[in-house]
Amino acid sequence: MRLNPFDTSKIKVRSSDGSRGDARGRGGIRRAGGVGCGTLVIAIVAAIFFGLDPQQTIGMLEGVQQAGAPSAPAGQGNDMTEQEVCTSGPYAQEACEALTSLNETWEPVFTRANVRFEQPFLDLYRNGRVTTQGCGGATSAAGPFYCPADMGIYIDVGFFDQLAQMSGTRGDFARLYVMAHEYGHHIQNLTGLADQIRSVQQRNPQQSNQLQVRMELMADCYAGVWAGKNRNRIEPGDMQEGLRAASSIGDDTLMRRAGQRINPENFTHGTSEQRRDALLRGLENADDNACNVYFDFR
Repeated sequence: MRLNPFDTSKIKVRSSDGSRGDARGRGGIRRAGGVGCGTLVIAIVAAIFFGLDPQQTIGMLEGVQQAGAPSAPAGQGNDMTEQEVCTSGPYAQEACEALTSLNETWEPVFTRANVRFEQPFLDLYRNGRVTTQGCGGATSAAGPFYCPADMGIYIDVGFFDQLAQMSGTRGDFARLYVMAHEYGHHIQNLTGLADQIRSVQQRNPQQSNQLQVRMELMADCYAGVWAGKNRNRIEPGDMQEGLRAASSIGDDTLMRRAGQRINPENFTHGTSEQRRDALLRGLENADDNACNVYFDFR
């Protein structure tokens, strides 16, 4: 996918240094201003999305708290400017270019709907460990995730090599799909849907997994919407790469790969077919309203 060069004036990005216990929160990056704080309750992205034992992320689940938690001290670890982060490697540059495009694509949608928009920040954390503001700590084993409490997208870029092995493709669109999916959770956060669904999950625990699957499929659909709105930048083979990546991380495929019995009751993100169809729905319609199919908004 042909993306424009990144623009650090239009994105919020940092690189936490996990080896130094870095939890810089809003103040660690050298830039004017700070990262905005969400007001919605945390809705954690399940680690099983990446074929893990959910216990590996128990620290994150225990660390969930209301948005607005106190900021950690700024300046811990080795601070990097946003320019330095975005030029630290090809994956980092690509992620910054994707974030620039995602912001430019979604902000006008919110403006037209008269809904307040706030950019997420991207943390390309280092040394396999990160501490969030409101979602506890995590390791790279958890894979990419979004934290609604601090509106952060957290990625260890080493995951992209793992994704290439799982999906059988090293094309850029598979990586961009992951970024756009996590951004989709930011959309759900800003619209208030994440808060609503979590409330329903708390009232009806037996529906929790089913609702979580719908949230994930909607995020897949939003990823497709972003691509659809930038169709003129899609290159031959991009669509196939994205669909292959979506199929490779369906719950049924991950369970089968892990030698586990396929149990729909344990699904958290949907089957390979569902994930592929959700991404395709967004891409073909290029309209976020097409993603409402995953919830009844009547």
